[in-house]
Amino acid sequence: MTQASTTRSAADTSRPVLATAGTPAAGEPRGWWRDAVIYQVYPRSFADANGDGMGDLPGIRSRLPHLRDLGVDAVWLSPFYASPQADAGYDVADYRAVDPMFGTLLDADALIRDAHALGLRIIVDLVPNHSSDRHEWFQRALREGPGSPLRDRYHFRPGRGTDGELPPNDWESIFGGPAWTRTENPDGTPGQWYLHLFAPEQPDFNWDSPAVADEFRSILRFWLDMGVDGFRVDVAHGLVKAPGLPDLGTHDQLKLLGNDVMPFFDQDGVHEIYRAWRKILDEYPGERILVAEAWTPTVERTANYVRPDEMHQAFNFQYLSTYWDAAGLREVIDASLDAMRPVGAPTTWVLSNHDVTRHATRFGNPPGGTQLRTPGDRELGLRRARAATLLMLALPGSAYLYQGEELGLPDVTDLPDEVRQDPSFFRASGQDGFRDGCRVPIPWSGDAAPYGFGPVAQGPSWLPQPAEWAALSVEAQTGDPSSTLELYRSALAIRRQRPELGAGDRVQWLDAPAGVLMFRRGDFVCTVNTTGQPVELMVPGTLLLSSVEDRQPGVLPADSTSWWAV
Repeated sequence: MTQASTTRSAADTSRPVLATAGTPAAGEPRGWWRDAVIYQVYPRSFADANGDGMGDLPGIRSRLPHLRDLGVDAVWLSPFYASPQADAGYDVADYRAVDPMFGTLLDADALIRDAHALGLRIIVDLVPNHSSDRHEWFQRALREGPGSPLRDRYHFRPGRGTDGELPPNDWESIFGGPAWTRTENPDGTPGQWYLHLFAPEQPDFNWDSPAVADEFRSILRFWLDMGVDGFRVDVAHGLVKAPGLPDLGTHDQLKLLGNDVMPFFDQDGVHEIYRAWRKILDEYPGERILVAEAWTPTVERTANYVRPDEMHQAFNFQYLSTYWDAAGLREVIDASLDAMRPVGAPTTWVLSNHDVTRHATRFGNPPGGTQLRTPGDRELGLRRARAATLLMLALPGSAYLYQGEELGLPDVTDLPDEVRQDPSFFRASGQDGFRDGCRVPIPWSGDAAPYGFGPVAQGPSWLPQPAEWAALSVEAQTGDPSSTLELYRSALAIRRQRPELGAGDRVQWLDAPAGVLMFRRGDFVCTVNTTGQPVELMVPGTLLLSSVEDRQPGVLPADSTSWWAV
């Protein structure tokens, strides 16, 4: 790493302390979320306090200083609610309880308070599209049989065919197979079918039911009263289904996702729900926010979720899906900024999360989607990943980091089948099923597993960690100026120091050779070489930071990004 700035040190406590839960400190600017850097924690895999091999809330709480020192603004927690864990917590049985594997409500309260004391905000996952099949409502609906008012809260339907033996329509599960499962009546006879766009253990709510809407308004208030600063809304595009649940008339429906509006995704009716939720959040101090996980055909339809009276942010999956290519990146950057500008919302940028192959592995492979099974060229992948991160952090808007990317972690592509836990791995013709590779617990210290993830004496973590990860731990990288961790710390420190980074809604593109991106933002210039060869380039100013060390005057190294003060 080459830099001309001071790396943020572990002792830096200059960030504002949030004086009360969810309330910005005096003098803190409004609209904190517009340029925030938000760090995703996958609770199973962040830190294990009790030594059972599974991450937990006390473990996260103990590692919050790492996130403060990294320089992020907020922490997004994937689900930690009471759940049978059929889909790693995205099958919620009780939205107001913490699953015992993660701790208690008191642990959640302490985590929120500690985060605020460190100047960090907390965003929690909300899963409103479906519940667990162990949820009290669904269990009562099964026990009470057809005619139960509880069945109106889900999509129960009679089957087609002579004896109702066929599903009500041809929809397919995202995890593979039909999106319908047939129930058994209390008397043992074959019963109605219920809809589940994901696993059978995740029945979809019927948002036409007033009881469902009332329940989630109550859930929002429960966690807002606890002090959370916002919600990341899972499957935000899926709550409303087309009237009559019409057939699609085709198979291999996963191939259609992202290309068209589906009868079960991105229906216009979802926006009424989010307008009602926004009114609730606006009642609370401290600018609480809603973040949409909304897979849509275009960035223009994504922008519908962040109109002024709806959500605050929406994930930019078009950017995440773009390969390491200058022309493709410039196109999606322009399209993203252009789509968000009319609705006055910030663009978000993300490279990795808990559902896709880490970008340090994706960029080491040829173009091929976001879920890969091959390790690719590890050195090339990391080099490009570091460069891609500096590009992302130089763009206007908010950026999301996924735990472990600050360590340059690759996907673990050689996990044995017997340790895998991704539910789609066990189903045919659905989602790839290899998401476990990005969910392996991260290394903190030491030269042997579990690398400080949990107490050594208690045994291994829930997914095995590679032997070579000793060199990638937080401990091993701290203080090493060439490490990926120190690159992230430096980049985030500079981003805080320079007001033109993150702010605004546009970039000024500058002329650059083929395969190179060059743009200006105030007194800052970013140069990105996506080619595999060094490119001669006039030095635009004083070097602030580079993703690589192999620099020569007047030359932009291969697969690198540099920041300049002009």
